[in-house]
Amino acid sequence: MNRPRLMRSLRARLLAFLLAAIVLAGGIQAAVTYRTVLREADAIFDYHMQQMALSLRSGLPPSAAVSGLGPSEQNFDFVVQVWTQDGQRIFESADEALLPQLAVLGFAEVNARGTTYRVLSMQTRGLVIQVAQDMAARRQMAGSLALRTVAPVALMAPLLMLVVWWVVSGSLAPVSRVRSQVASRQPDDLSPVGEEGLPEEVRPLVAELNLLFERVRRAFDAQKHFVADAAHELRSPLAALKLQVQLLRRASDPAAHEQAVQRLAAGIDRATRLVEQLLTLARNEAHAAAGGETVPVDLAALAREAIADAVPGAESRRIDLGLARADAVSVAGHVDALRILLRNLVDNAVKYTPEGGRVDLTVQQEGGGVVLVVEDSGPGLAESDRERVWDRFYRAPDAGASGSGLGLAIVRSVAQLHGAELALDRSAALGGLRVRVRFRG
Repeated sequence: MNRPRLMRSLRARLLAFLLAAIVLAGGIQAAVTYRTVLREADAIFDYHMQQMALSLRSGLPPSAAVSGLGPSEQNFDFVVQVWTQDGQRIFESADEALLPQLAVLGFAEVNARGTTYRVLSMQTRGLVIQVAQDMAARRQMAGSLALRTVAPVALMAPLLMLVVWWVVSGSLAPVSRVRSQVASRQPDDLSPVGEEGLPEEVRPLVAELNLLFERVRRAFDAQKHFVADAAHELRSPLAALKLQVQLLRRASDPAAHEQAVQRLAAGIDRATRLVEQLLTLARNEAHAAAGGETVPVDLAALAREAIADAVPGAESRRIDLGLARADAVSVAGHVDALRILLRNLVDNAVKYTPEGGRVDLTVQQEGGGVVLVVEDSGPGLAESDRERVWDRFYRAPDAGASGSGLGLAIVRSVAQLHGAELALDRSAALGGLRVRVRFRG
């Protein structure tokens, strides 16, 4: 069963639980504190009433019904004295209070009986009333009130800490699980990390991590395939070069020696061409795996450059090579990679076109994209070979020209780098092969 969207969010989950815990703790604390303060206030008022009553009782004159109070029965926590303006004391709640007879009007603190009293002196109707309270008793009551007020906070704080620890630990458990999965992996384990039960804040991170694993895995696979294919393909030209060197050593006359030298030079040229194509393919695949920024590229200008580079070879075989159409369009891409794509397409068309044939190149805007077409008057390709020619080192059985089988593989690598679509079919105008590359707008 799917959980609500709110609870899949790590932030929302933490905020919901923590705010609920804080509100609950605050409500409980407020309620307990309110009731505690009410009880303490009632106790303080009752204390003041009791002390006032005791003070007045101590100051009453003795009579036949009420005898005088001894020092042990007198109240020294709360003392009341009344003086006349001429300094005569007419009321005293405690005989041995030892408070000064004259005091400054208002509040003051005086020392008596080994303690400190808080004294209030007030003048009214020709009398001066003094009310004194022992500061020790006052501090004791204030401390008791403060302790009772703080007690709920002290009790709720550990509970709130436990709730926060439980919520945070439970919410971050999926993150710890992902960390454990990644930490326990072997270096060659690039399988995706499980995304089940992850919060919404963590899920995009894990998704990007899985995409990174997939890109690294593709790069590793491409590297392994490239190394294996390169080792296989380089074996034959190197063996041929070794054979040519042996023939050169055995040449007994100048003609045979010259022929061996020419064959050796041709073999070196073929090996050099193969190595260049292998390096080009490796660079394109590495670029495709790593990505990179693109810039607007004038495809028509690159097409003219490719034709200019291939003109000498085409003229030597009397091939009509030209740019049939060149719209002023540009594509987002990598200049060097697109230059290699165009050069390989034009070179392949010229190579496989018979002497006296024709090769046309077209660059045009089509719909929301750009289309590049290279077509020739050569023999074309059988339908069974049109998919396989994109593979590395594959050559059609009836191929009329020599090569390494990497030209179209490099074209496909560059097209994949730019997200372009490739298509091979028969040219309706020239009768040979038609290669169509469509770049998205």
